[in-house]
Amino acid sequence: HVQLVESGGGSVQAGGSLRLTCAASGISGGTFHNYCMAWFRQTPGKEREGVATIYTGGDSTYYADSVKGRSTISQDNAKNTVYLQMNSLKPEDTAMYYCAAHYTSGSCLREYDYNYWGQGTQVTVS
Repeated sequence: HVQLVESGGGSVQAGGSLRLTCAASGISGGTFHNYCMAWFRQTPGKEREGVATIYTGGDSTYYADSVKGRSTISQDNAKNTVYLQMNSLKPEDTAMYYCAAHYTSGSCLREYDYNYWGQGTQVTVS
């Protein structure tokens, strides 16, 4: 049973940076390299937004236009961990950020494929 635990959220001023961490456990030995990992965010009353994705078996990444150029998603397969470095934060980046994962046989871009979710970490930018 895969579990995802996010950390690294907090309150920062506009222009600041945060690094979110998603630690995955319960992944069958040696298979973390075959997962899609993603960060989503959501604010009350708004639809969940996909922020960034990464295929852990390579260097394929995707970024939403809203964070492109300001954020970097990366992985440490030895630690079964994915990171989201966010720079030049804006008040509109304020949201609960969720890590998600699915074992992949194809695209990392379909939200409905993600079947493992963390509890979220709050990011507040003022």
